[in-house]
Amino acid sequence: MLKILLSKLKEAVVSVLPVTVIVLIISFTPLATLTTTETVAFVLSAVGLILGIALFNLGADLAMTPMGEHVGSGLTKSKKVLVLLSVCFVMGLLITVAEPDLSVLGEQVKDIMPGGGTVGKWLLIITVGVGVGIFLVIAVLKIIFHKDLSSLVMFFYLMLFALCAIMAENGKLGLIPLSFDSGGVTTGPITVPFIMALGVGISATIGGRDANENSFGLIALCSAGPIIAVMALSLTTSGELGSYDTSIYEIGNYIGSNFGLTVLNTVKEVALALALIVAFFLVLQFTVLKLPKQKLIRIAIGIGYTFFGLVIFLIAVKVGFMPVGFKIGTQIAQSNQTLLVVLGLILGMVVVLAEPAVHVLNKQVEEITNGGVKKIEMLVALSVAVGISIGLSAIRMIFNFSILFYLIPGYLISLGLSFFVPKIYTAIAFDSGGVASGPLTSSFILPLIIGAGGVILEANGTGGHYQSIYGLAFGVVAMVAMTPLITIQLLGFKAVMSAKVRAKITMRRIIAADDEQIIYFK
Repeated sequence: MLKILLSKLKEAVVSVLPVTVIVLIISFTPLATLTTTETVAFVLSAVGLILGIALFNLGADLAMTPMGEHVGSGLTKSKKVLVLLSVCFVMGLLITVAEPDLSVLGEQVKDIMPGGGTVGKWLLIITVGVGVGIFLVIAVLKIIFHKDLSSLVMFFYLMLFALCAIMAENGKLGLIPLSFDSGGVTTGPITVPFIMALGVGISATIGGRDANENSFGLIALCSAGPIIAVMALSLTTSGELGSYDTSIYEIGNYIGSNFGLTVLNTVKEVALALALIVAFFLVLQFTVLKLPKQKLIRIAIGIGYTFFGLVIFLIAVKVGFMPVGFKIGTQIAQSNQTLLVVLGLILGMVVVLAEPAVHVLNKQVEEITNGGVKKIEMLVALSVAVGISIGLSAIRMIFNFSILFYLIPGYLISLGLSFFVPKIYTAIAFDSGGVASGPLTSSFILPLIIGAGGVILEANGTGGHYQSIYGLAFGVVAMVAMTPLITIQLLGFKAVMSAKVRAKITMRRIIAADDEQIIYFK
């Protein structure tokens, strides 16, 4: 176990070190200045991030992934479709309600939700949870009845853009970016390993020649559900969109005398997240699964690693990465907005490396495709995609135009590519979009863009398309979720073209071969 943990630590160091070095270099330039307290907090948080990612990845291997596979295969073998669908809905709801990323988003936008305050926050969380539960059921039905993912995705995204038109007509244009962001934050470090493994378990049990392809796509559909649900909820929102509380990005709220409260709140969030999943898993264990004691002990150990890994990870993000990201975004927007685009491009390319769920996805893709898609290829494709998405988000913010100018062409291109690449690449691509937009994106990149957005709004006054942070800065998570759909499918397109070229070369060699060199056997 120690050897495996050391290997995970090595991977985590490679993941976190680039973004840490970039931020520290920037802090020693005139572009951005961090206090001694902020610098120390950031460095210690980077160390915590490394340890947290390593423990989480180990816990995901030991617990979350096996739990999902056992639930998927066990319930499918029972041949009780209604029970399987009911469990998937409840599980989708529970893991989403408990997802820490969603709680952070709910805290930031609670005042504009119906009811406001705590009521508004929980209304948003439950709405998103119901959306995930419903679409997880649809995703499982897709596997059972062997339906095409591309057709389903095309239908639901057409529905999304129809809802966008309705929102614009009803004066809710500023909430469209927030709606798309809700789909990105839903697929966090707890949700992804479980849902992906659930798909693998169901597909492996059902079998068929498309088993590998069917194991992907659950994340894609479960990302679309919250967007539709939040768009419907947004039509009933009230409140002032022009105001935004930036106190959540003040480092003093998390260190010193407040550090104990930060730790306690984080422990509560993670404990709730895991307790809901574990409790429901135990119910299934005693009624349907009946796994041997040895497997349960292994899962219990994995849950312990997952718990401590997530606690350390989220504390590190809150204490160091979120406040520093906000401050750097503010200062660079004040000094040079062009550099903001360059910084967004560079940070986007390295920040995805620190997303825990990305490593879970890359490993599973390599296993499912029998090495056909290498982890390094996936990582490079995702890194380029996220870098481009952050850079484009910064450009949109500077020139203050609608995010739909990106999303509509982007989804049209990604859906168009689905007709020219193997279906498994389309399924992997849409899952990658949900996975790339993880906790570090919402807790470091989003604060950076929000900090810059506040400066730009103040400088522009009432000019431009959006006059609020909700419309201007939000949407960056949606961009991070969209661009991998294109780059991963381009990876598949490249594989298809390479295979055709190799086939042509082989055929030419056969045709050009000298007949005298052919040996005939009698």
